[in-house]
Amino acid sequence: MRFATQRWIAAFAGGAFMLAAGYTAHAQTYPTKPIRVVVPYPAGGATDFFARTVFPKMSDSLGQPLVIENKPGAGTTIGAAEVARSAPDGYTILLGDSGTYAFNVSLYKKPSYHPLKDFAPVSQTGRFALVLVVNSAAMKVNSLKEFVDTVKSKPGIDYAMAPGSPVHLAMELFRRTAGLELTPIPYKGGGDAINDLVGGRVPIMILDISTALSQVRGGKLRALAVASDKRMPALPNVPTIGESGYPGFEAWAWQGFVVPVGTPRPVIDRLNAAFKKVMAEPAVLAKLSESGFEPQTSTPEQFGAYMKSEIAKWEKVIRDGNISLD
Repeated sequence: MRFATQRWIAAFAGGAFMLAAGYTAHAQTYPTKPIRVVVPYPAGGATDFFARTVFPKMSDSLGQPLVIENKPGAGTTIGAAEVARSAPDGYTILLGDSGTYAFNVSLYKKPSYHPLKDFAPVSQTGRFALVLVVNSAAMKVNSLKEFVDTVKSKPGIDYAMAPGSPVHLAMELFRRTAGLELTPIPYKGGGDAINDLVGGRVPIMILDISTALSQVRGGKLRALAVASDKRMPALPNVPTIGESGYPGFEAWAWQGFVVPVGTPRPVIDRLNAAFKKVMAEPAVLAKLSESGFEPQTSTPEQFGAYMKSEIAKWEKVIRDGNISLD
């Protein structure tokens, strides 16, 4: 019996060694074919813009093309679930956002993937500041205090949102923080919501700063406060929500990329290094910053810790607000 056990241990150790050797060999030759970058949004949006600006340039370091594939639908869960089921070999990447990695696990009763169990983080990529805006003609307020006072005097004013999106949950967080009664008006897409906001049919919305800028500068919308922890260079005279009477308030629309769990660590490190190299290029940084995007890089561990903290933060907001996408 003792010899049989020894033979089993030896076989197990040998198998583990061969598996580790296989991973090392794979990492040393990786990549040997094109890499898919799944974007769980339609072409033309902020996430797609980032993907097409950054990922193709990583081919210079990796020696293989990175091909963008748009897989939109169901609050990013269609694309995310596909990547979660993909082989953990480094040839399928997911570029998701705060909805993908922090909201959906709480928004759905039976989510089709789990961001911490099904993915291995590679790097955070950056974030968009969010700004609370009103239609200048429909709501004549000039500060966040005036806005809060107006809403409290007329409870139930409409605001535009896309259900389960960063702009929706940021408004929900502020609504609860400020003790406001607002009526959410859901839209399938951001374009329709913005058209109604600019047209005055809905007077209030939180928008990402890149989308809001042109309308604010054109006078159609008035920016009252940014949801970030600091003022934004693009709107230097617009205060933060925190400095406008709600200390500690902070909400961003952030992004990052992951691979299926089980992907060898040397492959993850290679992807992380190639990404950081592109993000150090001045022309890339300038192009991203012009759009209102704040570029970031991180270690896999830092991104994983951030995902975990954001899941806990927004789980409470979603639960307390009884918000669901089922």
